[in-house]
Amino acid sequence: MRFLPRLAISAALGIATFLSWRLLLRSPAAGRGGDLAPKAEEGFTLTLDTFLHVQQLRKKRLRAFCSRSGKVTTLPRSREERARLLSSLRVSTKLDLLYCQVPSTGTEEWQQLLEKLEEKENVTLPVPLPYPRRHALETQLSEFNLTATEAMLGSYTKVLFVRDPFQRLISAFMQGMGSSPSFSSFVQDVLDSGQHNASVTWKPLVSLCRPCLVRYDYVVVFGFLRQELGHLLRQAGLAADSLLPEFTDTQASWTYSWLSEQMFSELSLQQKQKLSHFYRRDLSAFPFSSSFLSDLLSTPETW
Repeated sequence: MRFLPRLAISAALGIATFLSWRLLLRSPAAGRGGDLAPKAEEGFTLTLDTFLHVQQLRKKRLRAFCSRSGKVTTLPRSREERARLLSSLRVSTKLDLLYCQVPSTGTEEWQQLLEKLEEKENVTLPVPLPYPRRHALETQLSEFNLTATEAMLGSYTKVLFVRDPFQRLISAFMQGMGSSPSFSSFVQDVLDSGQHNASVTWKPLVSLCRPCLVRYDYVVVFGFLRQELGHLLRQAGLAADSLLPEFTDTQASWTYSWLSEQMFSELSLQQKQKLSHFYRRDLSAFPFSSSFLSDLLSTPETW
């Protein structure tokens, strides 16, 4: 019986996907990436100038967050400490790319794309680095020594995928993470376990991706993947237009906008406030001003 609520939500999600896709075809709409994200309108084409401008705004916001947060900004000399901090970071040594792997943010499609690019023989970007190149997809950054890690952080194109934390939480529930019979009880389990024991599926992005330690070149918002990644790869010297997968994040963003409102209403005020506190760093660091949790975010703290 405990799976019936999730089954009902899955059915509602399917209906919402259909309805929101019809709406997407019929009328222009703004994405939920926040006020720093370009509008996802019907027939909208993201120009290179707009893409680069939006990237500057996102990184400016991130730098402002890091300047007041007191987060780690220096790479530890201890291998064990580096492994802990960099556990979510992956590198493609053939493509000179580094990214933070977080479920349900678009990295699944990104990995498929990298696999296709790795198969091409003419994509090696020769950059002198003080270590032997290891052409292996999805190598963990923490596997390298300090010298190699510093070289990669300084020379590789670094990509950060971000998504509304409340939508990530819903996605984790829909995927059956945990055994809670309802979304409200699932949220309570997440809050009770705390950030230290949080799964990577819903752990705050700031804790997983260390954006104050890693100066990402690009911050890509879920909902705009195809157009943003097209510009990103061309800027990195990789012609991959014909290889870009069929991203469905725009439709998913519409669906989750509807679903978020329904599931947010299931939570108590105390749960909403605690969730806002749980994700306070992500809400401050990234353009999620339209997230349901943003309205409950208190005055920025010093962390």
